Amino acid sequence: MDETTPEDGQAKKKGGMVMTIAGVAIVTLVGAGGGWVLGGMIAPPPPAPPAAVAAPAAAGAHGEGGAQEAGIQPISTEANGIVLLDPITTNLAYPSDNWVRLEVALMFRGPTDVPLSQEIHQDILAYLRTVSLQQIEGPRGFQYLRDDLQERVDLRAKGRVSKVMFRTFVIE
Repeated sequence: MDETTPEDGQAKKKGGMVMTIAGVAIVTLVGAGGGWVLGGMIAPPPPAPPAAVAAPAAAGAHGEGGAQEAGIQPISTEANGIVLLDPITTNLAYPSDNWVRLEVALMFRGPTDVPLSQEIHQDILAYLRTVSLQQIEGPRGFQYLRDDLQERVDLRAKGRVSKVMFRTFVIE
């Protein structure tokens, strides 16, 4: 007959507990390592150092005649030029006591065109003066405004501007 003592049962329980803890630790380490590897493969490339971005921006600002006076700041990137327009602050058509402030950046296909940027700035300003508050209320109204501005810029730039990027939009 096989008789076990109480000490043998305790030893089996401790051995099973140690194996469970070791298994959980191994699975946790494998999962963390796999997440780190996948995160490294999916993550976007690191941004360019600030000195590399600031030098072309400074060179472009001095090379453009009236860009600094108008407050339009061209920023050069590798393939596309981005121009930050002056903030646009104007009152709406109705109610006229409501004001809108809009900051927009334009992404050009190829080299930046500061005179065209100034024309687009004035065109956006003139358009915003015709908009009523009811037209731009809510997410759908904001999307319509974005679509309308993109269409106006496309017509004015004849395809040289690839994207209109909203930086800020405030209605007061």
